[in-house]
Amino acid sequence: QVQLVESGGGLVQPGGSLRLSCTASGINFSVGAMGWYRQAPGSERDLVATITSGGMTNYADSVKGRFTISRDNAKNTVYLQMNSLQPEDTAVYYCHAEIRGRPGIIGVEYYWGQGTQVTVSS
Repeated sequence: QVQLVESGGGLVQPGGSLRLSCTASGINFSVGAMGWYRQAPGSERDLVATITSGGMTNYADSVKGRFTISRDNAKNTVYLQMNSLQPEDTAVYYCHAEIRGRPGIIGVEYYWGQGTQVTVSS
């Protein structure tokens, strides 16, 4: 089994910054694309940013220029640096990963983290 463990959420004032981390742990697997999604109360889960194993990135228009996604392949970890946070960024942020190579599994599996709350408020 693979687990995605997130950290770094919290309460921040408008204009502030937070850095989220997510590490994939387990045995005998490789990690493909990783990403962050968010879900506000009463809303669907939306894409925030994704990054391939080769470092290609994709961002939602609402976060371009404010958020930066990066990863450390040696640590199976993805980061989300969030700057200039606004109240509309308030949501539960979920890590997502493509997992390959687990024994007995053919193809790609998709895993989600448990979510971390980000609240932007004065």
